[in-house]
Amino acid sequence: MTAAFDRGAVQQSAAVLRDERLQLTPAVPPGRGWAPAHLEVADLCAAQCADIGTVLKHLTTAQQIFDGLPPPAAHRVAAFNSLYYTITDRVSQSLQGGGVRDPDFLELLDVEFAKRYFDALRLWGDDDPATPDAWEVLFRRAQDPDVSKLAAAMLGVNAHINHDLALALVATWQQLGPPDPDEIHPDYLLINKIFFEEIPGLRRRYSTPLQLRIDALVGNLDDWSQRVLVSVTRAHAWEQAERLWAVRHDEDDLDRALLVMDRASAYVGELLLLGDDLVNRGGRVLRGVRGVLRRENGPEDVTDR
Repeated sequence: MTAAFDRGAVQQSAAVLRDERLQLTPAVPPGRGWAPAHLEVADLCAAQCADIGTVLKHLTTAQQIFDGLPPPAAHRVAAFNSLYYTITDRVSQSLQGGGVRDPDFLELLDVEFAKRYFDALRLWGDDDPATPDAWEVLFRRAQDPDVSKLAAAMLGVNAHINHDLALALVATWQQLGPPDPDEIHPDYLLINKIFFEEIPGLRRRYSTPLQLRIDALVGNLDDWSQRVLVSVTRAHAWEQAERLWAVRHDEDDLDRALLVMDRASAYVGELLLLGDDLVNRGGRVLRGVRGVLRRENGPEDVTDR
């Protein structure tokens, strides 16, 4: 495959994305790390992921760690980790069935995928500026009660798919050989099906009462729209991986491509937070109006509208 790679345009895009993202970013608490569990996270991230079974064990350990961090039972990284475990467990079950064409590809892809997540956790714990911007969007809000757990899970999915997945695909191809789309792409699309089946339950698991109300009002529309989003983003990740594969031997071009991919993913994450903030603000306004009406009408007239 040949690829036209404009270094100047890519460098300019990376700079623009960084500037635009910083304009969207509200004031967030400074600092990095996973205190008071930094040693536990460091030990976890230092362990090797040999197979999908090991990935599931590490995700279970991560869940125990993040569930124990403040705020109690509401750590925002814990929300994503729980979602990630659910999807990975379904992939593991699929590998044991007969519907996978190339189990070696799918399992190695899952392992390489997980490595990117644990590497991001390690970098943040080490206060390393090399932490991907895409993950920083979530990690900086790990203890922010103004970010809903649903939005936190979406931020993790955004970073993992729009940033990590292309890297995991390239790493898998480097070990198994150049991609044969006819052979392995159906297995890649199998993950879409798993997402489609799990999305409704996962979304409702993390939703606030207001988000559940909206969910009930729109019926199946949000399920459909999120399925489309999963399909589009995972298709884009495959295309990104093909572009990275084409420039993998040119270190300068590869670094530029990775930089713009990271910053684009981070920008999308900030946009997701804007949407979440609008919903939360609207919910607070509605609750305030409702409280006023209750006080005016008196306890005897209060109904649940």
